[in-house]
Amino acid sequence: MDYANILVSADLGDAAPDRIRLAAGLVRRFEATLTGAAAHKMRTPILVRDIYDAVEQEKRNEAQVRELLEQARALFERSAGDDIRTEWYAAFAGPTTHLVEQARTADLVVVGRRGSEDEDPGPLGVSPGPVLMEAGRPVLVVPPRIVHLKAARIVVAWKDGPEARRAVTAALPFIHGADQVFVATVGADALHEGAEAVAGHLARHGAHVTTHLLRVVGAEGREILDFAMRQDADLIVMGAYGHSRLREWVFGGVTRDLLGRSPVCCLMSH
Repeated sequence: MDYANILVSADLGDAAPDRIRLAAGLVRRFEATLTGAAAHKMRTPILVRDIYDAVEQEKRNEAQVRELLEQARALFERSAGDDIRTEWYAAFAGPTTHLVEQARTADLVVVGRRGSEDEDPGPLGVSPGPVLMEAGRPVLVVPPRIVHLKAARIVVAWKDGPEARRAVTAALPFIHGADQVFVATVGADALHEGAEAVAGHLARHGAHVTTHLLRVVGAEGREILDFAMRQDADLIVMGAYGHSRLREWVFGGVTRDLLGRSPVCCLMSH
């Protein structure tokens, strides 16, 4: 398995060029196509005097949105470079809705981290959480100021369930090329058996893999992040856990911590 099409969210935030360069590097590595996507809803005319005023407002609003989308396209093309296959899809729609729609033809979706201290991506930005829950594809969440992902040392945060199983399968193209894979599970000794089984599975794929049982001292998310830092990992692979409540996605503690705070890239699957 390899990635044939990688989809990246393009916005006008300061972190977007690095994210697109990282995605372009993966495209070169896997000989794939890089698809850029950006969207913005049309603004509704307000305080109109008559039908002519409404039409004029609509024209101005459309021109403003087109200008934003053209800026995003120029940034995408500039950051991706001209030595790879690229496609571009823009729309008058919600940015998250549009990205989720384009994910139907993607093997991997690349988005920016959206923690409380991260820079504002502007009106074209998307939140990774809803994309994770709705796209039906593995999502690579990229922190700011990371331009390259080698995935040389990978931590698999294992919690037995369909989400983690899908994440491990989705990460196989990275795992095949990794120098070391660490399968880590947090909690009771009983969970270690599942981690050992997954490690054996990855070893059959040629991975250099070890298993680790982490004792909970603080929050589970912090334990995983601390372990990843100790191992000098540059990629964390894990299932994303959450559910919808009152039209908002509510995430489990580990998922929430890594979405908002991880200093390394996270490949997640719901």
